[in-house]
Amino acid sequence: MRHKLNLLAGLAMTVAVAGCGSMPIKRPHDSQALPDIDRNSTEATVISGYLDTCLKVARGTPAEQAEVLANVHNDYTAAPTPSRVLRYAMVLSIPNHAGSDPVVAQRLLREVLANPETLLPAERALAFLQLQQVDRQQSLQADVRRLQLGAERNANERIAQLTRRLTTESEENTRLKKALADAQAKLDAIANIEGSSNNRRTPTPEGRKP
Repeated sequence: MRHKLNLLAGLAMTVAVAGCGSMPIKRPHDSQALPDIDRNSTEATVISGYLDTCLKVARGTPAEQAEVLANVHNDYTAAPTPSRVLRYAMVLSIPNHAGSDPVVAQRLLREVLANPETLLPAERALAFLQLQQVDRQQSLQADVRRLQLGAERNANERIAQLTRRLTTESEENTRLKKALADAQAKLDAIANIEGSSNNRRTPTPEGRKP
């Protein structure tokens, strides 16, 4: 999150952030018709608005985050202009809030970048940087999921191996106990037979002669 905010702040500095971004911006058909200072001021105001919205979501309470998300979603639904699509995508791409949805944000960012001429240069740069950030996050999350699945698969295989080993040892112990019981029974039988035989062979004592 800190890296993302620094990235956005760096972009804002490049276009000399000034004013509030909530004011509607009329886009000239011919950007060359505006003096450089007016064009820079316009882009600075636009980027400032995006940053202000993102900071409110990143630093706000859950209630404040929900309010910002509802506002940008309503604007997007009412009239999905490129700027509103971008703003909505920016909010969705911010992690750690209830409305975060990087998958939808990724799709919307790609949509607006598919028609770059509908955005101001600073907006194009912002959308491009944000898409790169979301792509990296999605790639990292995919790697984490693969590692987790691999770890779970290895753990399951290890558990299965241990279970089979325990089963085999248990069966072996049962067999050995049975064999030991059989051997003991045979020994007892032999001892009984020998005892009976000894009793039969014992001579009856004779009386003493006078």
